[in-house]
Amino acid sequence: RELQRQSRIFDVRRRTIGIDKDALDAQIKEKKIQEATEKAQNEKLANEMKQNDKIMCLLEEQQKNDIRNINKAIGEFRKNFQKPETRREFDLSDPQALKKETPARLSDSDPRCSISGLQKFMGEDLNYAQRMIFQKEQLREWSLQQQRDSRNALADKKRSDDLYDKDRLELDRKAMELQRADEETRRAICAATKDFNRAQAAELAERKKLEKYQTMKDDMAEISSLLQGDLLCENPEQAASSFGSHRVMTDRWKGMSRDQLMAIRNSQQQQILEKQRLKEEEHQRNAEWDRQRAQAARAQLLLERQQQRENQEWRRAVDSVNAELSQEQKSKNIRLKEEEYSNVPTAEYYAQFNTTSR
Repeated sequence: RELQRQSRIFDVRRRTIGIDKDALDAQIKEKKIQEATEKAQNEKLANEMKQNDKIMCLLEEQQKNDIRNINKAIGEFRKNFQKPETRREFDLSDPQALKKETPARLSDSDPRCSISGLQKFMGEDLNYAQRMIFQKEQLREWSLQQQRDSRNALADKKRSDDLYDKDRLELDRKAMELQRADEETRRAICAATKDFNRAQAAELAERKKLEKYQTMKDDMAEISSLLQGDLLCENPEQAASSFGSHRVMTDRWKGMSRDQLMAIRNSQQQQILEKQRLKEEEHQRNAEWDRQRAQAARAQLLLERQQQRENQEWRRAVDSVNAELSQEQKSKNIRLKEEEYSNVPTAEYYAQFNTTSR
């Protein structure tokens, strides 16, 4: 029984474990019944479609026969009761139309010659010869009339030119008289203007002379006033301001006195001494700061050297520990290779698997 069980389990083609065979058989049976039912329905539908196709073919054939009979009856009716000569538009396709129709125009006053009929054009009337004779006679009369009008126009032009020449000579004579009168008037006006300008020039010269004398007199008075005034005399009191003794009027101030300049120089000398003292103090402060920075740098350097020595000692200790751990790891690997991993599995070891179904 164990061997049969193993054959069922280990043979993939005959393996039945985990499958409900009865249910599968029932499903197969239902599938076959469903396929048979569908096949019967399809055959029934196919038979019905064939019957419908036959009926459609018979109906189409009957319809074609009915259409053929109707067309035949219509042709017979047209042949017997709708002949070509009874149609309203028969004149458009009548083979005897040219023999039956009348000429396009019987006379120039034919009422059929309408504007839209295009049967009569300019110069194509029946009275063309008589009309050309009349036109030639009319042109000859017009030419003679134009010649007469031209001769009359030349005569009128000659008379108008003669009148124009006479009028122009008369106008030139009057213009010369007016020009002579105008020249005499201009001479009189120029003489009067010259006398008036001469009087105006004399009056202007006298006025300029008086103005020059008055200007020179005013200039001398101004020069005398300036020479005797406080500005050129450099009076220091004139520059005093009403806002205080420490302020002056710049447009009148002539500069500071010797005492004021000496006071300013003394004040500047004191400022120079004060600035030198401040510089000396600042130099001393900077020297003290430099000394303190040098001491701090020396202490920092000593601290860094101490830190480096400590780091070196710690690194030596770590290296020693790592060397010991490495030696232990090597000895452990040698022991595993020589003692633990010395047995190699054989074929008998792998053959003991899948030997039982439990």
